[in-house]
Amino acid sequence: MGRDEYTAGSGRERVRGRLTGQDDGIVLFGTSRNRPEDNAAGGSGLGVNAYLWRATLDTLAFMPLASADPFGGVIITDWYSPPGAGAERFKATAYVMGRQLRSDGVRISIFRQVRQGQAWVDAVVAPATGAELEDRVLARARELRSQSGVATR
Repeated sequence: MGRDEYTAGSGRERVRGRLTGQDDGIVLFGTSRNRPEDNAAGGSGLGVNAYLWRATLDTLAFMPLASADPFGGVIITDWYSPPGAGAERFKATAYVMGRQLRSDGVRISIFRQVRQGQAWVDAVVAPATGAELEDRVLARARELRSQSGVATR
């Protein structure tokens, strides 16, 4: 007799499954926090693409890490001197941009200094150095994505 709260169009039917986690847990104020673009980015809570982020960390792992912001997508390394090259050192800043795995989703800037007497002086870096590191990051990101696809099957 007019008990429309149990019909298919009722509010009860619209929230079915939300308390059991089928729709990202509890929904507050009628807004679901489950966004499709989260799954496309590697299924993480990062502010940037998870594959690019992990690949960038892996690629720059030979340098000491100074700072990493996974929500802003910025990785800054400390100065690094290659073995046998005590008169020069390098530093990198990587920017992971966006939540999609795209070829223009990462930018790496390399800084170089050479020792002159007791001081470090800025020096020119070959423009291809940053691009080469970006290519390595993209190759590693593709590898990580393919590994995760195999693991989920």
